[in-house]
Amino acid sequence: MIGGMNRYTSTIAACHAGYVCQAVVNNFLPLLFVTLQGYGVTVKELSAIILLNFATQLLVDLFSARLADVIGCRPLAVTAHIFAAAGLALLALLPRVMPVFGGLAVATVFYAVGGGLIETLISPIVEACPTRRKSAAMSFLHSSYCWGVVLVIALSTLFFALFGIENWPYLACIWAILPLINGFFFLFVPIAELVPEGGRMKWRDLFSSGLFWTFVVLMFAAGASELCIAQWASAFAEQGLGVSKEIGDILGPCLFAVMMGIARLIQAKFGDRRPIPYLAASGLLLVAGYLVTSLSPIPALSLAGCALCGFSVGALWPGVYSLAARKLPKGGTSLFALLALAGDLGCAAGPAAVGFAADGLGSLGLGVLSGAAFALLFVLALFFVRRSRP
Repeated sequence: MIGGMNRYTSTIAACHAGYVCQAVVNNFLPLLFVTLQGYGVTVKELSAIILLNFATQLLVDLFSARLADVIGCRPLAVTAHIFAAAGLALLALLPRVMPVFGGLAVATVFYAVGGGLIETLISPIVEACPTRRKSAAMSFLHSSYCWGVVLVIALSTLFFALFGIENWPYLACIWAILPLINGFFFLFVPIAELVPEGGRMKWRDLFSSGLFWTFVVLMFAAGASELCIAQWASAFAEQGLGVSKEIGDILGPCLFAVMMGIARLIQAKFGDRRPIPYLAASGLLLVAGYLVTSLSPIPALSLAGCALCGFSVGALWPGVYSLAARKLPKGGTSLFALLALAGDLGCAAGPAAVGFAADGLGSLGLGVLSGAAFALLFVLALFFVRRSRP
């Protein structure tokens, strides 16, 4: 086991770097939304780009579920990083040679394909590695995405301060180097098979399993719970504390990501002992975080509640992956891909619910309170995991 683990050290390192790449493609362009409006891009068009990103990743999640079992993880992992690198490079190039919105849209499709494939493939690749504590390995892996978000925000903010935000196309090209290098590494690292071909559950067996659908609900709720607050963290910091955008990004999404990363490191150490109670406690803590964030009359306390949400939601996504792999061991890569699809649906539904609620209630704070409903859904679904049968 130890020798086998040493052999797969490079694989796990490449997977951690893969999640950093995903953090780049998901979080770089939103840092430029205000700047892009100066190029004539409207808020409606920026919203369309966000929707295009989610829609593309959802389609990739759906189709990669079958492709991974047919052609294997390595070709798709390399392809994922090539698309991610191409999308970032096209961000810098296309808006200069075609209408800005059209160029951004094409680039978004490219890096969304890369991001969707990374989300689908990286977790099952690590799950297949001969680690002794797979739940811990999964939590540690997903913490890399959080640190990647911090890295993107911090280094991009530093670049803009030193060289000016108008030079963002050069930074996009610099960020494109990371997935290009990591894609090269995936050509050579050893990749184990998660489930032997003859032992994988067929799709009809998965779809007829009540336990599978319980995990679908869990992943949907996890994605919605995370994005309900993550999408509005910067606005809370800027509007509530009256700080600049740069400081708002540090106190909002950056702090949120730091707390998520810390939670996943803690989960890696303690979360696999009693995973269901651990996840239930995290879900209840998340409900409390949403209540504090939404209802506190003190802006600083609302920001603290936002940080609490980041901490408590950190365990949900990797925890569901690990629990599903344990309860449905023959699910294979298709299981991870379908769960990623459910999670991404939640990521799209959560912020939309906040927007509709905020518009109807006339308050962003009360809109964000709708995230507590998704957190409660997560906790309730956990009670069915023990009772459901594959």
